[in-house]
Amino acid sequence: MKTPTVSVVIPMYNVERYIATSLASVLAQTFADFEVICVDDGCKDQTIAKLNQFKDSRIRLVKQENRGLSGARNTGINAARGKYVALLDADDYWAPQKLALHVRHLESDKSVGISYSPSWFVNEEGQHMGIGQFPKLSNITAKDVFCRNPIGNGSAPVIRKELLRELAQTSTDAFGTRATYFNETLRQSEDIEFWLRVALNGQWKIAGINQPLTFYRVNSSGLSANLEKQFASWQRAVVMNMDGNHAFFDKWYSLAQAYQYRYLARRAVQSGNSHAALRLVANALRSNPRILQEEPVRTLVTFGCALLAQLPNSVFKKIESAAMALVGRKVQA
Repeated sequence: MKTPTVSVVIPMYNVERYIATSLASVLAQTFADFEVICVDDGCKDQTIAKLNQFKDSRIRLVKQENRGLSGARNTGINAARGKYVALLDADDYWAPQKLALHVRHLESDKSVGISYSPSWFVNEEGQHMGIGQFPKLSNITAKDVFCRNPIGNGSAPVIRKELLRELAQTSTDAFGTRATYFNETLRQSEDIEFWLRVALNGQWKIAGINQPLTFYRVNSSGLSANLEKQFASWQRAVVMNMDGNHAFFDKWYSLAQAYQYRYLARRAVQSGNSHAALRLVANALRSNPRILQEEPVRTLVTFGCALLAQLPNSVFKKIESAAMALVGRKVQA
């Protein structure tokens, strides 16, 4: 059997509503030399029935007991045969040219270990929200990854398999011993833990291409999740890389914390939690006021949105819609 160039890894847990859109976007890629590894992470709904409607020899189904997103990704990566591994969460989807452009990017610069792209946000029905993540794309440093996470989400990157082998860890649990990449003890912030590990290792470049190629689904349930819990998960994830990097963390931790508070403030605004939004903006400024110097516009806009969110929801939504129509495209981060 011919080895594919790209292995697409799709973790699945009760995603019957989204899996058809996600998988169809992979099969519609203009670059066709890939395999799709769909990891059934203990689905209890009709996800597998939806998957079985697709008849394509490039699709491989791997089943396991529920281990969470990191565990499912690791299972898929260990099963991957491709030179590159593309991650796709089952509720997101891609533009048709995504794999072609990432493969070209990785082939053109052998020092790039992770290639990523900007992302558009869509709602639960898959409708374009007019906002997205348009991050820094070149000269990415460990400070950039720590403070701003330019990769953005788990459906944006295509990763060189060689990098994954080099950064692999060995994990032993009730299921046995195997190579792992994303930390399976984390249920949130597992992405940033791994991206930061790569950046601090310093052997591979992280770089983006300028076209938005990922459609990231914003679920209302995710927006309204416990913000304190999200922050605690972020803290736990980043300190996993502290050993041997104390000087780096001493220099950048408070600023990264400020950016994380600002990000959560924007999440609070989106979910209608106006009081939490104001508190989080205040926490950001207390953590490190340098955030105002580095990104004054985004920080002040976040503060303004948190203030406006105190208004009745109907009034706030009208102002928000008018602002989006005026700006046309909002950069979210």
